[in-house]
Amino acid sequence: QVQLVESGGGLVQAGGSLRLSCAASGSIGSVNYMGWYRQLPGKLREFVASISTGGTTKYADSVKGRFSISGDNAQNTVYLQMNSLKPEDTGDYYCYADSRVRVDLYWGQGTQVTVSS
Repeated sequence: QVQLVESGGGLVQAGGSLRLSCAASGSIGSVNYMGWYRQLPGKLREFVASISTGGTTKYADSVKGRFSISGDNAQNTVYLQMNSLKPEDTGDYYCYADSRVRVDLYWGQGTQVTVSS
């Protein structure tokens, strides 16, 4: 089992920045990727960014150039630095972990991001 705890959400004005953190614990040796999804109001959950254990990153087109994902292996923590935030980034952000010993993803509890115009 892998446990994920997110933090760092909140309210920010358009153009501002937030940094989300996701601390992992448990069987983290089985994890290949960690990253973030988000669920915008009235929409399905969508991919935001991921990072592999080797440091390879991927981003959704909608956040490229504005968001940056990074990892701290010593702290078993993944970060999502979100810059130039827009009102359309408002939603619930979920950390996930992709383990090679389990088909389903592990999910955190979610953290809310609100960007005011």
